[in-house]
Amino acid sequence: MSKENKEILFAKTLEQVRNTAKEQGSCISKEQVEAAFGPLALDKEQMEMVYAYLHQSKIGIGEPVDPDEYLAQEEKDYLETYLEELRGLPEVSDGEREAITLSAMAGDPDACRRLTELYLPEVVQIAKLYAGQGVFLEDLIGEGNVAAALGVTMLGALEHASEVQGMLGRMIMDAMEEYIAENAEEARKDKKILDKVNKVAKAADELYEELHRKVTIEEVMQESGMSRRSIEDAIRMSGNKIESLSGE
Repeated sequence: MSKENKEILFAKTLEQVRNTAKEQGSCISKEQVEAAFGPLALDKEQMEMVYAYLHQSKIGIGEPVDPDEYLAQEEKDYLETYLEELRGLPEVSDGEREAITLSAMAGDPDACRRLTELYLPEVVQIAKLYAGQGVFLEDLIGEGNVAAALGVTMLGALEHASEVQGMLGRMIMDAMEEYIAENAEEARKDKKILDKVNKVAKAADELYEELHRKVTIEEVMQESGMSRRSIEDAIRMSGNKIESLSGE
């Protein structure tokens, strides 16, 4: 097997292991991991890297990880307050929950609202599994709650009440994963913008030190090799706060 093909197979296997763990409540056995990576014949150090990656992704090996260890103190404080509010919701028996679920599947608005409330604590537990990935826990819970509220209006497509939990769970997780991905993309864009602004500012500052005056866009173009449009974009994105650049 070529190095390139091995790398492709490794990436696919890692994704497969993650998906399997996700279906099992963010937990996977060591035997499952070793069986999945068996065809790649990884050495001990490489397998340790795999386990480290899984732990970083909050996937437990043999037993679920404690999601609370990934929460910042601010998130723990928020969670305590939020859970206290949820404790004020009326409790239901298993029979009542099933009746509410069946009514929601039939399209009853009050049942849909009540079923959404019943899933609020589950949204919290799922959100904790996705914590520590560059987004606030409160935002994850918000995205999950919206997904749950939408999901309960779509239950008419299901045949059995036993399918409801799986469907809503997937929708909640998908919503959180999408939010995390969007946030990561936004962070990459912000970094790209910051890098551009810093590059222009650095070139302008160096010329300012050399010429002892504010410098022009043309001079920065010659110094940095950047186009006029890129420099003008950087000036605009900085809020016209590159002090050593005249902007002319």
